[in-house]
Amino acid sequence: MICILLVAGHGTLLESHIKNDQSGLYSFLEDVPKALLPGVGGKKILDFWWKAVNTRQLFSEVYLVTNADKYKHYERWATANDFPVENIINDGTTTYETRLGAVADLELAISSKKLNDDIMLIAADMLCADQNFDMAQVIKFFQLKGGELAIYYEMEESESTSSRGIVEVCPDTHRIKHFFEKPQLGETSSRLASVVFYCFQQESLHTLETFLNQFPDTADRVLGKYMEWLINTAKVPVYGMKLPTGFQLIGQVGLPDYTKWLAHYSTLKNEPKVKAITCRAYARIGIIGNPSDGYFGKTISMSIANFWAEVTISESKNLVLVPHPLNDPTEFGSLLDLYYISRKEGYLGGLRLLQATCKKFYQFCSEKGIALSKQNFTLKYNVNIPRQVGLAGSSAIVSATLKCLMKFYNLTDDDMPISVRPNFILDVEKEELFITAGLQDRVVQVYEGLVYMDFNRSLMDERGFGNYVPMDIQCAPPFWLAYLRDPSDSGVIHSNVRQRWLNGDPDVIEAMKLFAELTDKARDSMEQKNWHDLAELMNKNLELRRSIFTDACLGPGNLKMIEIAKQHGSAVKLPGSGGAIIGLCFDLKKLSELKKAYQEAGFVFCQIVPYCPGNTGGQ
Repeated sequence: MICILLVAGHGTLLESHIKNDQSGLYSFLEDVPKALLPGVGGKKILDFWWKAVNTRQLFSEVYLVTNADKYKHYERWATANDFPVENIINDGTTTYETRLGAVADLELAISSKKLNDDIMLIAADMLCADQNFDMAQVIKFFQLKGGELAIYYEMEESESTSSRGIVEVCPDTHRIKHFFEKPQLGETSSRLASVVFYCFQQESLHTLETFLNQFPDTADRVLGKYMEWLINTAKVPVYGMKLPTGFQLIGQVGLPDYTKWLAHYSTLKNEPKVKAITCRAYARIGIIGNPSDGYFGKTISMSIANFWAEVTISESKNLVLVPHPLNDPTEFGSLLDLYYISRKEGYLGGLRLLQATCKKFYQFCSEKGIALSKQNFTLKYNVNIPRQVGLAGSSAIVSATLKCLMKFYNLTDDDMPISVRPNFILDVEKEELFITAGLQDRVVQVYEGLVYMDFNRSLMDERGFGNYVPMDIQCAPPFWLAYLRDPSDSGVIHSNVRQRWLNGDPDVIEAMKLFAELTDKARDSMEQKNWHDLAELMNKNLELRRSIFTDACLGPGNLKMIEIAKQHGSAVKLPGSGGAIIGLCFDLKKLSELKKAYQEAGFVFCQIVPYCPGNTGGQ
């Protein structure tokens, strides 16, 4: 791939302002080209771009296109910065009136150097807010999409859309649907600004000559007009990639623009490092309908404040994932100690969840055209959700990690919509770690609170996610929870039901329909606060589950907890894949006896505390 740095513009307005400035503060900048003015951190603007592209791993050659008036300035710069002087292209113009236009300058570079390769084109006199973005990620996305690429950024509130090329981008394909060159007010609601930062395929370069033949007027030969023609008229597929930064000093700008944006970006650069960001994701209980979430069914689930996973991210020199001292032990008191810990806890701690989430996050951003800044970080986690009892501890760690990464890299809801995040979390677990799971846990941990979920097949096939409806937390009755002190792997509970369902087993298919019906009835009961009806529906949910999964799959621990609940007249069901049960007991005396019975039998018992979104605590 070839890189062309374009600095052929005649910055007459800025030069005039500097020359006529009465303060004398800028006299040393007289006649200096815009690209060689001091940028963020005191380095020249061009220095930043040269550093960003000066690598043989990315580009076979880098060329610089300038004009005759400023050629000697760039020749001197090239000598001092190890830039090959023979790669400077002089377009022969000395005034703004005799300029060729940026499109003609690009064509000149291609024809004079006989270039026959993909090209990255950058206006190297732009001031860039964040000087840490990953150029390799830009090239990777360009190659992935197999079309032309235009970089864009989200404009600050103070910026006017009439000063930029504005793009409307398809959120699914990332193809630019429409390009507006300096639109009038009301033409588009988009605030995504395209700048002169493009990647062109070798086979598309012929369109430059076509455009120049159609538009002989120099005023039309600007790259914004070319892109507008290429996208809107020629219908050439052009894709958009968002950079998490801003760009200024584009085109004809004055001294006030230069001083304003240089000060603004310098302030941002000199701000202290981002403080540590801590995010939580809470355990959940499946109230009704589970496990039909994995079978296009319906469920109601609630996040609970009793247990949570907490992840902290902070900027660091290297990328570090910190092992948890209990969940990811690397030191042991003895070989016997290692034996007992490994036998009880297994070998799969939370560190793999952090690593898989980071890997998947980078992959998501690369595929969605979101370039990340080259910031490293340290991630550490803590979790008090009981292991292997079906309370969604693994997905809570992934959910909290995703929250941290989004905040650290300033991703917005537009970048990763809330409806998409549960799928992302599930993909981390299923595709990276081969964990058997459904969407329910991830939905409620993203939306938080009390959530009704419909995973209707047509919805899932059409848009990739279901209908997720937050419910009033006051609709939730006072649940209790009991769980095993020493559980085994909760994933075993799924047994062969999945395969039977895939094979079209009528009993399993009918059961999943019944789970969905129970969920709709439970929603009505909860909204009416008819909790006695809800209790009956929970019992039916349990019996339906037992008929499909069989008691042999539930195991003796789960069956014992169920038996104790029934002996005390309490409604009961499994809130997850096994190892815990929830229930409703409206008689306070019986509830007290129930608690004592569980504790005497060696189980852990507690009252559920609903988690309501908006509460404090790591949010």
